[in-house]
Amino acid sequence: MILIISAQQPQLDSPIENRFGRSSWLIRIDTGSMKWDAYPNPGASQSGGAGVAAAQFAIDQKAGTVISGDFGPHAASAFRTASIEMRLFTADVATVQEAVKQFLQNKLPVFN
Repeated sequence: MILIISAQQPQLDSPIENRFGRSSWLIRIDTGSMKWDAYPNPGASQSGGAGVAAAQFAIDQKAGTVISGDFGPHAASAFRTASIEMRLFTADVATVQEAVKQFLQNKLPVFN
């Protein structure tokens, strides 16, 4: 499965970023191989429509799940339309690596 996680920096030990559409980086992780790549968020510098631009990036990456602290209404709508699951960081998640671990243990709550 492909995960997209909002991050402040382009590394696995990066602090998470709570705002999906405005995060500086989107980390793409293939949970089958644990191969990962960091991409600048295409929505981060947009004056409007940041969430939609970031959501479109995740859709184009064929994400099965996106993980962040919050999803704006437009990004959430795009993910629902594309049938992409949204999960939320918990209080004990500080880095991208911790988010992956919590996800694999099914400990991250689903965003509805």
